[in-house]
Amino acid sequence: MARAREDRQIPVVLVSGFLGSGKTTLLNHLLRNNRGIRIGVVVNDFGSINIDSMMVAGQVDSMVSLGNGCLCCAVDAAEMDTMFDALASSASNIDVIVVEASGLAEPRNLIRLVLASENRRIVYGGLVGVVDGVEFAGTRRSHPEIDHHLQLADLIVLNKIDRLDSAERAVVRDVVRDIVGEVPILETAHGRVDAQLLFDVPERTVDRTAARQLSFDELLYEEDDHSSHLHAGYSTTTLFSDEPMDPRRFVELLENPSGDVYRSKGFVHFDVDGYRGKYVLNTVGRHIRLDSARWDPGEVEATRIVLIGTDIDAEYAEVRFLDCVRRPGDATDASAMLPVHRYTSQN
Repeated sequence: MARAREDRQIPVVLVSGFLGSGKTTLLNHLLRNNRGIRIGVVVNDFGSINIDSMMVAGQVDSMVSLGNGCLCCAVDAAEMDTMFDALASSASNIDVIVVEASGLAEPRNLIRLVLASENRRIVYGGLVGVVDGVEFAGTRRSHPEIDHHLQLADLIVLNKIDRLDSAERAVVRDVVRDIVGEVPILETAHGRVDAQLLFDVPERTVDRTAARQLSFDELLYEEDDHSSHLHAGYSTTTLFSDEPMDPRRFVELLENPSGDVYRSKGFVHFDVDGYRGKYVLNTVGRHIRLDSARWDPGEVEATRIVLIGTDIDAEYAEVRFLDCVRRPGDATDASAMLPVHRYTSQN
C-alpha cells in the first residue's frame, strides 16, 4: 500500500473565475464537505479561506494543516512549484491539489506552470471555470478577455443561480454555452459542488467496530440526508463490456460525450499488442486522463465506466459505448493506441 501511494500521481485541479464569481466559496465548500478526500488547496492568502471553522491542527510557514486531513497554502505564482513539492510529498498524504487562480490571473499561464512542473508526482487535472451568473453580462463588457479564459475550461460552474429567475437563468446559460461550446455547464448556488464530481473518493480502510470519536466531517454527513449519494439533480450511468475496446472509437467517445457529463471514471480494457494492462479513466468535464496500470490478480479484465452528469440518455450512451467494442478488422498493433497516448501522463 505504501508503495502504491509512492507511485500514484496527484491531480492538480485549477479553479479560475473573475473577482467575486464564487471561487473561494466553492473552495470552502469542498474543504468542509470533502467526502474523505484529502485536499491540498493553494490560495493567494489565508484571509479568504474560512479556516477557523475547520479546526486548524497546526501551521508551519505558509502551510496550514486542517483537522480533516486537508492542507491550505498561501503562495504567489513564483512559489507554486515549491509548494507542489511540499503538497505532493509522501508525508502529506494529500489526494488532490486545488489551485485558486486570482480573479485577474491568466488561466493559460497556470496551466503551463502545472504542465511544466518537474515534479513527477503531480499531473494536470483540468480547469474549472466559475461564472457569476448575476454579474456575468457586466463583467464581459468590462473584461472581454473573460471569454478566452472560459474557453480554456474543462468544466463550467454557473454560480449564484438562486439570484436569477428562470428567464434570466436561461439567458445566461445560453450566452455561456455560445462561448464554451460543448463544455459541460454545472448550475449551482453558493458554490455548492459535490466533491465527487471533481475528485475520486479514496478507499481507506477504517475499523468501524473500534471505539473512536467521529470526525467533524462524519458528524456533518450524519446530519445530511444526502451524504451517501450525489445530489438528486445528478444522474449516473454505468457501462460494462468484457470485450476489448477499439482505442480510436473509444477516445472519440470520450472527446464527444452525450449530454452534460461532469465526471467519468473507471477501467478500460484495450488488450492491444504491448498494452495488455488496464487503463484507469478519469475525466473532469472535457479533461481526459488515462493512466496505464496492471490488472489485479483475479480481477475480471473488462471495461467498467461510471458517468455522472445531467441529461444523460443512458440508452444512447450504452449504444455508443458498445459501438466501441473491437470488431474484426480493427487495428490491434501499437499504432491503434496513438489516440490514447494523447491523454496519458508522460513520466
